[in-house]
Amino acid sequence: MTSTYRELFDLDGRVAIVTGGLGILGRHCCRALAEYGAHVVVVDLDGASAERFAAELARETGVACLGLHCDVSCEASVEGMVSQVLEHFGTIDVLHNNAASKSDDLEAFFAPVEDYSLDEWRRIMAVNLDGVFLVSRSVGRRMIEQGRGGSIIHTGSIYGQLGCDPSIYAGSEYLGVTINTPPVYAASKAGVSGLARYLATSWAVHGIRVNTLVPGGMQSGQNAEFVARYSRRVPMKRMGRPEELVGALLYLASDASHYVTGQCLYVDGGLSAW
Repeated sequence: MTSTYRELFDLDGRVAIVTGGLGILGRHCCRALAEYGAHVVVVDLDGASAERFAAELARETGVACLGLHCDVSCEASVEGMVSQVLEHFGTIDVLHNNAASKSDDLEAFFAPVEDYSLDEWRRIMAVNLDGVFLVSRSVGRRMIEQGRGGSIIHTGSIYGQLGCDPSIYAGSEYLGVTINTPPVYAASKAGVSGLARYLATSWAVHGIRVNTLVPGGMQSGQNAEFVARYSRRVPMKRMGRPEELVGALLYLASDASHYVTGQCLYVDGGLSAW
């Protein structure tokens, strides 16, 4: 353990993989981990952009970072990515499973549950849940081999824990399509937290902690009607900002949470407390 409480949050020299590293939440999380001293591996489908962002982080923070392409729904791609990380840095200490699918068919993605396509369901599940399993399995195996533990953090969602309120979506659209919380999104995020609890109890003997970060609604370009309706449902009366997730992430990634595993840490403005 560290000699001062301040040092509990120090990630100096540790290697942290962030999948979905170019996303709305991912960029903030990558930057925070690097600022606290971690060698960040920015993992995304867009490998070229991941490389550029990793180089930017390295210039800004002075720590070596790496950008890699990976399709988390593909077993071979995941194994290749993890092997590259080990070849480059020699170790993995932190994994943030943050990748989630952005459907290229909004009509199918936001379809009512009674009309939901099985093909669309499987496309989203392949990333949101299969991908979390594949990356966790690969990284967890290496952490066990390393023999010094580690921290795995899944990005869940408030809608993986609570039922959605359809009334907040009245009058809300995205690119001309009426939006909602898709059933596959809720089911996949519930699966993510269930998998975290399973891995936490299975791998605790190896010193590997597995937790789920549970954001509430984050403001990211939604129209004013949706923001107002959602905010009325939250005790703090507003949506979250992506950067407000990083404090919880740093806690779970660091030794500050050394005795915390199998937990859901809510960052939701109090919505789950109603």
